Amino acid sequence: MTTLPETTRKTLGLVIDLDTCVGCHACVISCKGWNTENYGAPLSDIDPYGPDPVGTFLNRVHSYEVTPEDAAPFTVHFPKSCLHCEDAPCVTVCPTGASYKRVEDGIVLVNEDACIGCGLCAWACPYGAREMDALAGVMKKCTLCVDRIYNEHLPEEDRVPACVRTCPAGARHFGDLGDPASAVSHLVRERGGIDLMPEQGTRPVNKYLPPRPRDALAPRPGAPASDPSTEGLTGFLGWIDRTLSRF
Repeated sequence: MTTLPETTRKTLGLVIDLDTCVGCHACVISCKGWNTENYGAPLSDIDPYGPDPVGTFLNRVHSYEVTPEDAAPFTVHFPKSCLHCEDAPCVTVCPTGASYKRVEDGIVLVNEDACIGCGLCAWACPYGAREMDALAGVMKKCTLCVDRIYNEHLPEEDRVPACVRTCPAGARHFGDLGDPASAVSHLVRERGGIDLMPEQGTRPVNKYLPPRPRDALAPRPGAPASDPSTEGLTGFLGWIDRTLSRF
């Protein structure tokens, strides 16, 4: 089994703005395209135009309608992929060492040559971020486009994950969350970025920026306005935790 590094030189990850994401799935499509064409074995698609299509995706977007008691209903689009956890249980349960966390940047990867497809990492991941590729017989997951971000043959603006480069709403941000002076760290501080399911103790690197109260808590006609700084936002964050614990 693989042990986790005590520290990493960088802590690369994503910050995803739930206030800005429109659920267009451009990040899903660009992720599928880039990782099928450029990284490792192509991501499988079985009977894609049939009645029961099955495919491997490293990034998915879930959409939910939320109906608060004292506010108008609203929709939240929630992108989810590997969160590159500091205490990644998928790494420590891997019996072959195929799953590992890089010391240089904290990215969690899978050595597909060493993966035996046992599925233990998928059982250990509380976020459902790992997918067994039905054709390759190995686990696949988000790589933060490690083959893009260090590629000096690409223009500087393209040296970010494909999902970040493609997002038309600017809802996805990439950087070093271990650097308090980085743009992503500033975003997390300014907008109150949150961990997904912190009670799991995995210390996810990726952070989510909650919807701004002015959008999430628009009062129903005739209903008393909520205090956007207290009850409403706290309730919304609790809803995120309860809902996503099912996936």
